[in-house]
Amino acid sequence: MLATCVRRIDTSPKPDEAAKTTTKEKPGARTIFTGSEHLLLGNPSNATAEESNFNNYLLDKPQFAISYSRDRGIPNWVSWHVNRDWMGDAPRQDNFRTDTTLPTGWYKVNTYAYSGSGFDRGHNCPSADRSNTPEDNTATFLMTNIIPQAPTHNRETWGNMEEYIRTLIEQGGQECYIIMGSYGKGGTGSNGFKETIAGGKITVPAQIWKVVVVIPEGDDDGNRINQQTRVIAVNTPNTNNANPDWATYLTTVDAIEAATGYDLLSALPDEIEQIIEAKVDAGPERR
Repeated sequence: MLATCVRRIDTSPKPDEAAKTTTKEKPGARTIFTGSEHLLLGNPSNATAEESNFNNYLLDKPQFAISYSRDRGIPNWVSWHVNRDWMGDAPRQDNFRTDTTLPTGWYKVNTYAYSGSGFDRGHNCPSADRSNTPEDNTATFLMTNIIPQAPTHNRETWGNMEEYIRTLIEQGGQECYIIMGSYGKGGTGSNGFKETIAGGKITVPAQIWKVVVVIPEGDDDGNRINQQTRVIAVNTPNTNNANPDWATYLTTVDAIEAATGYDLLSALPDEIEQIIEAKVDAGPERR
């Protein structure tokens, strides 16, 4: 069994953070899907970079791919590939900021929108998964990669799972394809239950899920996934009393698909997809 450690980072807003922005996105830029490595295993909701697709809007960035919901003010899901090449010594930038690449006229979340809400600015793609360069790390602090996440859930339940995954990569010689998402309405943070924050502009999700496809380091990743490939799936409540042991919430990819309506891992051959999506992983106890 690979060891895990708890990593608690306070991501509640601080008053002067808006001034910390070190990079600027091009206003009004449109993203075009060009075969991103982060969508190698599929586009779960068939997100597109068309402005009319405002609740399933594709942001295909170098560091991750996002399906964004304008009306909810949060991502539906974020998908990314991580191996040791994505990790390094770049410091955590902590420059939460507006994603100005969203279409003109859309409400764009800023860091102050979370102030006093009782929820952390919870990363989908974690900062520590993008520590190779400051540019890669700073991308994780765009508010399109952020959801209102109960503090204990973020710092303990989710933090423990993120550390375990990185241990697989850094010490276990693995690489991972990860999809994280959320759905529903209403979570319980440090200030109690809320369905929305920021005057109703940002939805607080009820459930937060993650799917991790684990393969040994190598090339031609899509063709190396088979019926024995390890897949870790969890579906967790967005509450401040969430169990710090993320393995409590292990489930199947099939169950997450049933809850969300998404088609996960759709790029895999059916005979592989059907088998690995029906498995419940053993969690950290797996040897």
